[in-house]
Formats: sequence, C-alpha cells, structure tokens
Amino acid sequence: MNAIEIKPDIYWVGVVDWAVRDFHGYVTPNGTTYNNYLILDEEVTLVDTVKHDFLDVGIANIKSVIDPSRIKNIVINHIENDHMGALEQVMEIVPKDVTIYTTQRGMAGMDRFFDISKWTVKTVKTGDELITGKYKLKFIETPMIHWPDSMMTYVEGAKLLLSQDAFGQHIATASRFDDEFIGCESLTELKDATVDYYANILMPFGALIKSKIGEIQKMGIEIDMIAPDHGIIWRTDPERAIQMYLDMANNQADERIVIIYDTMWHSTEQMTLPIMRGIRDEGVDCKVIKLRSTPMSVAIKEFWKARGCLIGSPTLNNEVFPSIAEFMVHLMGLRPKERLMGGFGSYGWGGGAVNWLYDMFSKMKLPVIEPGVQILYRLKPDDEKTCYDFGRNFARQVKEYQQKFTGTSAPMLKKEG
Repeated sequence: MNAIEIKPDIYWVGVVDWAVRDFHGYVTPNGTTYNNYLILDEEVTLVDTVKHDFLDVGIANIKSVIDPSRIKNIVINHIENDHMGALEQVMEIVPKDVTIYTTQRGMAGMDRFFDISKWTVKTVKTGDELITGKYKLKFIETPMIHWPDSMMTYVEGAKLLLSQDAFGQHIATASRFDDEFIGCESLTELKDATVDYYANILMPFGALIKSKIGEIQKMGIEIDMIAPDHGIIWRTDPERAIQMYLDMANNQADERIVIIYDTMWHSTEQMTLPIMRGIRDEGVDCKVIKLRSTPMSVAIKEFWKARGCLIGSPTLNNEVFPSIAEFMVHLMGLRPKERLMGGFGSYGWGGGAVNWLYDMFSKMKLPVIEPGVQILYRLKPDDEKTCYDFGRNFARQVKEYQQKFTGTSAPMLKKEG
C-alpha cells in the first residue's frame, strides 16, 4: 500500500502483512500491519520503522512522500523487531547527522542489536519535547506496556497520539481507519480484535495501563486520533479505544463461562456436555473449547472474556494432560485476575489431574469453586447428573461473583443494531 496522510503533513508509511499467521507464538489468522509514521515539518521526523522482512516496502513508502535525505529525526517508541527491525538499513539512506530519540532502556536495548557508536542517540523521558516546526512532539514513557523500553509520542498541534503497541490489533486490512474498517467489516470484529490483542499481550499490565492512562489524562493533552503500531488507526472514536482499555484494565468480563478442555479417550469430553447443560439451564452463556483443536491465543481470548472458567483434563501419569499443562503455564504468565475457576476430568487409576489444576489455581491466586469433579473411566447416568449439578452450581456462583463488579454486567462485545 502507498503512504496515506492521516493528519496534515503526517503520513502512515507502514506495511500490511497479509500472510503472517504466527506472531512469536500468538496465532494471527487475520494477519497484521507494521505501522510507522512520517512527519513532514521543518525537521522531517520518522517515528518507528517496520519489520525487516518488509524493508523495501517501508523505504519505498517513505520515498513516495519525501527524499529520505531530508529526514532529520527518528523516534523509536519501541525496540521490538517488528518496529525497529529496519532501522540499520534506514540509517544508511538518511543523513549522517540524524538524531535518534528513544528511552534510556530503549538505547540500552538498541545497543544489543546494532553498533550505535556511529549514530547520534538521545534518550528522553516523560515530559521531554522535540519541536519539529509547527508540531511539537511530547514523549511519554510507558514501561512494560509492553516492554521495558516502551514509550508513546504525542504530536501537539495535531492532537495525535502515536501509541506504540497500545490500542492496536493484529488485523491485515486495506482500511487504515476505524470508520473505514467498520464500513467494510464490523464494529464487533474490531472490538474483538482489540480484546484479543489485549488478552494475549497486555493482560499482565492492567494496573500499569490504568496508571498510565490516568497520567496522560492529567497531562491535559487533547487526543482526537490514536495511531498504534499495529492495525487500525482510531480517528473517529479514540475515546472508545481508551474506554475499552480502561474496562479491560479493570478486569471487565461478561457473565458467561468458558469450558476449556482436552481429552484422551473422549471421557473428559463427554463430561463437558452435561456440565454445559447445567450452565445453560442456570441461564448463563457458555462456550466450549477443545485445546488441541483451537489456537492457544483464541483460548486465552475466550478465557479473558468470561467471568468463569472450567478446565477439564484427563489424568496422564498421575498428572494433567500435556496440552492443558501448556495452557495453564501460559495463563499463569499472563497473571489473570478476578476469574472464577473450577476443574473436572476423568481418570483410570489414582487420578491427579484435577488436584493439579486446583494447585495451579491457588498459585495464580484465583478464586475457585470446590470440589472439582473426577469420573472413573466413562460416565454412567449418576455421573451425568453429578456433572450437570456441578455445571449448574458453578453457573450460580458465577452470577453471584459477577455482582461484585460494578459496570461489568453489559457484554464486552455488544451486538450491533
């Protein structure tokens, strides 16, 4: 795609990656974009670069707007490879006296990738400014959203927040702006992609996100456009993106239950059916996910959207099933909060999987409904009733637990119309 003007004399010069399906272990069925931005001013300034694989396209987009020899400043908001990967090649086509602006941690990390002794690198912190002419760039450090080096750049005069990875989504699309995307796709799809991105990448940093949004609001800056480093640019409703992040940082969830399970000889799988019927008969929505048939990132997203989660696993070698173990370890790293948990499973000898699950729930400091349900070999009629009652009781407890959270009864993804 060609460069696109997003504000007067400010251009998107990024690239669209239609083909990527694995983003460091995070499944991206809809591809992604690597957004970066070019500010044409008295001092021409490039904000971020693109993934190295798309170096030629990124440079061509810059050249379609201006001769790179006129670039005076380069701002690196984030040193991850998908944003800084093309920096060395970009530095070869810009003037030798270009100044790179990044955080202290950004410079330290940059030094691990490149020989920066030949470059002029200036470190900045929150409140520092760069006047490029009619525009003034204000830097806002955002450590651990989602790397230690991260920062945002606010373009005063354009009311534009270049938000780095925050407020982004992994979507490859011909649309650059929220209103264009909604016109071609749907608001629900855009919200779902935003939730998916947050759940899989930013879930551990909710407290930091709330704090940083509060800090930005106290700065009194006006924002009428948010341009992230991935996905859609929020130009018609940036407040929607900010409110979504605040809601998610406050651990918003729908009054629903997700059952995440795997199975060896279908016994644990058979348990999900009466459990689900019990949940539905209690009036609570339910989604069932078999792990080996579902990408990990999709399971994480569905976990995040639901207030309650039941994990089902057969016992293998007195332990939990391997795919469930992988999911639980991954979930632990995301440090979820305020999700009600329970476990169930089948076994052939001494059991062990359900106890393992409850140990993990305890380590994650998540509230639980005890005891879990364990069935020997396959379900008998009495076992089906046990599973049904377990599901119904769990749903009842989820409804009560949801009442503790003000403002979270409305669905995270409202139906359109």
